[in-house]
Amino acid sequence: MKTIDELLSEGVEGKRVFVRADLNVPLADGTITDDGRIRAVLPTVTKLAEAGAKVIVASHLGRPKGAPDPAFSLLPAAERLGELLGKPVAFAQDTVGPAAHDAVDGLESGQVAVIENLRFNAGETSKDDTERGEFADKLAALADVYVGDGFGAVHRKHASVYDLPARLPHYAGYLIATEVGVLKKLTEDVKRPYVVALGGAKVSDKLAVIDQLLGKADRLLIGGGMAYTFLKAQGHEVGISLLQEDQIPVVKEYMKRAEDSGVELVLPVDVLVSTEFPDLKTKAPANPTTVAADAIPADQEGLDIGPETRKLYASKLTDAATVFWNGPMGVFEHPDYAEGTKAVAQALLDSPAFTVVGGGDSAAAVRTLGFDENAFGHISTGGGASLEYLEGKTLPGLAALEN
Repeated sequence: MKTIDELLSEGVEGKRVFVRADLNVPLADGTITDDGRIRAVLPTVTKLAEAGAKVIVASHLGRPKGAPDPAFSLLPAAERLGELLGKPVAFAQDTVGPAAHDAVDGLESGQVAVIENLRFNAGETSKDDTERGEFADKLAALADVYVGDGFGAVHRKHASVYDLPARLPHYAGYLIATEVGVLKKLTEDVKRPYVVALGGAKVSDKLAVIDQLLGKADRLLIGGGMAYTFLKAQGHEVGISLLQEDQIPVVKEYMKRAEDSGVELVLPVDVLVSTEFPDLKTKAPANPTTVAADAIPADQEGLDIGPETRKLYASKLTDAATVFWNGPMGVFEHPDYAEGTKAVAQALLDSPAFTVVGGGDSAAAVRTLGFDENAFGHISTGGGASLEYLEGKTLPGLAALEN
């Protein structure tokens, strides 16, 4: 895989460089609530601009249905990128139409433009190779060189991720190079003990990575909504907690495999419960109660790990040499259910281990809860991409850059 440093050594003065970034930031009423993904691409964009490239930044945002939708415009991300760069950033109101060509044609060396949401064109996400290829051809007409730096999208076989690199000289940006280097530390010659903390809502989202980790990790800590399927598999009442009943047989099999292979599988010993889900907009007090994990009332829902579980999980992280964390321990967006996620984050900071926060909600939680993200070994920008890499899958965007 060629890197951006090789591109810079070859010279980019006056060249149109297409940077496939991941600007898929969360928005609330048009306002960015977490700009972490924008900041993650800054090193690549800054270096290219300083070297005299005409930088064209492209990304998706949300899941528009192949047509323009103002709710998913990249304009707020483009404006924030300009603020972070400290200079104006041009914005094109289409992807490959007249506005995009005008914006690119108007760039001088060292200037930056952002084109509109790639998913406003159906060709970006099409499963038809020809349709995707036709859109990639139109994108290629905008540029001379391709730099892949949207790690959060490399697990997608999309036109700008997979097909476009084949049409232009292509290089990996700083973010992708860093992400791949970190993930190799979690899969090749791992320093032990290797502890993995998994949370989030659905156990089905994590089954494939658990399958892989049962042969690699020394210890698995399970929290979040997915924990209740494990507790149910042990025969416990979980009330109205999030439950994937159809996954219980697989979970039971994994629990048996963990026992047979000597992998320590740690589940909550107590949880915070309530009869109703908290109001995440008003953050009105929820007044949860704490119960043992095997004594959840039938009319209550588990929404966070309890105080004893927080202590237990922290103790299971103190001797780790490598830690991977993906998924919050509870409904961290509400202050009454944030303590479990806070406890895991703090335990990672207190640990001498090489710590990796695996993107998605975990990364958002770190920033939302006020932690210094630079204090962690690495915070990934791609939750799904990180998990698929750990599952051993071939990621289309990385394969395209390596070709």
